[in-house]
Amino acid sequence: MVDCLPPLSLYIHTPWCVRKCPYCDFNSHESGREALPEQAYLAALLADLDHDLASLPPRKLQSIFIGGGTPSLLSADFYAQLFKAIRERLLFADDIEITLEANPGTLEQGRFAGYRAAGINRLSLGVQSFHDVQLTALGRIHTGQDALMAVAQAREAGFDNFNLDLMHGLPGQTQELALADLEQALALEPEHISWYQLTLEPNTAFHSHPPVLPEEETLWDIQDAGHDLLERAGLQRYEISAYARPSRESRHNLNYWQFGDYLGIGAGAHGKLSHIDKNGQWRIERRWKTRQPEAYLRRVNDPRGFIAGKQEIPENALVLEFAMNALRLTDGVPVETWTAHTGQPLGTLLERLSEADKKGLLKEIPFRLQTSPQGLLFLNELLALISDE
Repeated sequence: MVDCLPPLSLYIHTPWCVRKCPYCDFNSHESGREALPEQAYLAALLADLDHDLASLPPRKLQSIFIGGGTPSLLSADFYAQLFKAIRERLLFADDIEITLEANPGTLEQGRFAGYRAAGINRLSLGVQSFHDVQLTALGRIHTGQDALMAVAQAREAGFDNFNLDLMHGLPGQTQELALADLEQALALEPEHISWYQLTLEPNTAFHSHPPVLPEEETLWDIQDAGHDLLERAGLQRYEISAYARPSRESRHNLNYWQFGDYLGIGAGAHGKLSHIDKNGQWRIERRWKTRQPEAYLRRVNDPRGFIAGKQEIPENALVLEFAMNALRLTDGVPVETWTAHTGQPLGTLLERLSEADKKGLLKEIPFRLQTSPQGLLFLNELLALISDE
């Protein structure tokens, strides 16, 4: 039965950052530059993992992603101890991808070499912009020069696989400035670029006090010109906001979008697990962990574990859950995976696709569930048609 289950990944959340960015809606908590409780958090993470594994059949990890917050606030020794302990509990795929998110403003000389020695083989650098005016507006703690130095240090440490996170549609940003950011990023020859538009999310400082953003027409022009620039440089768009060189797609994120399984450990981490019940029916459960770092640390000896909540995805919600992920991928997914993941007959999908096809939101049917370039721009409309909501 285990062989029937989707691939398994592990997400590890680091809840601390030096300063909360005004656009950030992730579970992050300001620590300044004070020393973090590394050993206490290590013990909590492993106890959290043990609680999850108690109800999980033996499975092999395909990828690990450490996100935040700011994971690069924690030492290389912390990660060496963590990976050693995880290997004692779970099998690793021979070619496992292990990604660490890093903030260029938190990296002293030599830290990348320590991360590489600990077992991390992919970096995701939160650059956002190379222009100091834009970085200040975003509340970032690094400069454009810091970002350039971080990339140089990563290469020197032996990293041959890294992503650059860039945002566009920033306060005061023109099309020329947005494209200059992309050109600078491309000059660094990254294997992967995540390029996405700034959005004003609820419960953020920017949502309460919105900055002045570029006009809608400028945003469309930036999107079109940036997409062309990235593809001319040899990075192919494989997801709405992700571009990669051949075979350098983020395997961890692909597992999300292809509706794979993942464990989530750490304060506020989320997980998704599939299982087959005694009647042979697929069941999918989402679970989430205690959010506040102090409360999370106190749960280390709690027999109830770290779960703050869990929910089995109702059958009528599986359609939207699956489509929200699969349709982000530019190549889409084979139509037969619809039934495998939603339990609904293929005929139901094909009926719903007809209207989307008429509107030009799909690229290829009936063999693949795949969005057209127009569909990627109007994904919410496409999701509403497919999920019948």
